[in-house]
Amino acid sequence: MNAPASDRSALSPVAATEPEKFIARLRQSLADGSFQRLLLGRPHDAEPSLEKLLARRLLLRGEEHLSMVWRHRTKDITKNLPLEAAVAEVERLVAAQFHHAHLVTRGHDIQLMMGKKGQWGLRVGKVAAAADPGAAEPGDPTGAASAHDRAKRHALSLDTPFLAELGVTDAQQRLVPAMARKWRQINKFAEVLDHAIAQSPLAQRDATEPVRVLDFGAGKGYLTFAVHHRLRAAGRVPEVIGVELRPDLTTLCNDAAARLGMAPGQSADGGSLHFATGDVRSFAARPIDIMIALHACDTATDVAMHRGVLSGAAIILCSPCCHKELRGQMKAPPLLQPMLRHGIHMTEQAEMLTDTLRALLLQASGYDAQVFEFISPEHTSKNKMVLAVRRAQPLPESQRQALLAQVQALKAHYGVERQALESLLAGAPAEPAGILAAIARDGAA
Repeated sequence: MNAPASDRSALSPVAATEPEKFIARLRQSLADGSFQRLLLGRPHDAEPSLEKLLARRLLLRGEEHLSMVWRHRTKDITKNLPLEAAVAEVERLVAAQFHHAHLVTRGHDIQLMMGKKGQWGLRVGKVAAAADPGAAEPGDPTGAASAHDRAKRHALSLDTPFLAELGVTDAQQRLVPAMARKWRQINKFAEVLDHAIAQSPLAQRDATEPVRVLDFGAGKGYLTFAVHHRLRAAGRVPEVIGVELRPDLTTLCNDAAARLGMAPGQSADGGSLHFATGDVRSFAARPIDIMIALHACDTATDVAMHRGVLSGAAIILCSPCCHKELRGQMKAPPLLQPMLRHGIHMTEQAEMLTDTLRALLLQASGYDAQVFEFISPEHTSKNKMVLAVRRAQPLPESQRQALLAQVQALKAHYGVERQALESLLAGAPAEPAGILAAIARDGAA
């Protein structure tokens, strides 16, 4: 068997070529753990839409891989290869398709470039401060000018195709100023989702199995597209459905998905992104891995949570909109009457109580649940998120009953007689007529 080109220098007195030296450094960085990232650019003799290839290290089923993303103008194609196979693929691509290769390790910045006369050049430099693991990836148009900027590195780069399709960036992949708040929201959501997946049963699932996502109240699709993109970038097979009551938005999003090659039947790996007009009840019977409902009004959030529990979702991720159900039922306890006589305080207390009860009920249903600030209030007043991640093992019955007892104690303390999620989980008909007609994601969704 012929030895890899990068090993020929050890078997022959002939000096290694510049590409062979580059591949040898790539192999060494993977072996000693110093590898940070890899970019192949300036494609030639390839598909006209191909722009570059990005590679990062990934652990799949206990084995080290390189996650390789072929970035086209309108789509991304991801392949996860074991390290040795990945090195061989990079060696082939450098020889056949790309005129520029950029490897960043913890200690060095290494660039292989084809000159105008068709000769390879190799440049090896020490890593500058901006090239550490917190810096922007090679080719990131946002740059990384300072340590503060690196700390704020975004989960999605501005050249992600769907951002331009939805008007977040312009044709030159620059952020549209009016979309700055939306850009921050999308990135924060992506960070929360990535963390939730890593903590959920999905982290142990075979990467070839589809990840089924239902986004309830998808609106203009910003976050729905972000879910699809993040799953694919992680080497998963996303089957994402966005559900929206407004048919004009459904059509807009489906057209964008088709142009990006994400519609059902367009992707070679079987993943898809589709938008349907309707409400969450239309999809209640199908299994769901990730249930999302952002800014669903009042008890519509409870309906979405209930559908997630019934469908066995590994992750339930909701950002409540308003909290009207408990506000009219609540009575101020004697000690709190001086505080809660102010309407704004009672409203805030109703919001706290509603989401606390939801979190307790989700915990009793087999989830680890938390309530936290999704994004700074300066960007949107609807900034709270309830995140529930299914536990690997159910709670002991004694702990489950203790959680339900806390629910009853809080309800009694404030004089609350009913709460929608509790009633739904108990099987009671707690969906008053017209609940779902109020479900809509506002302009921030």
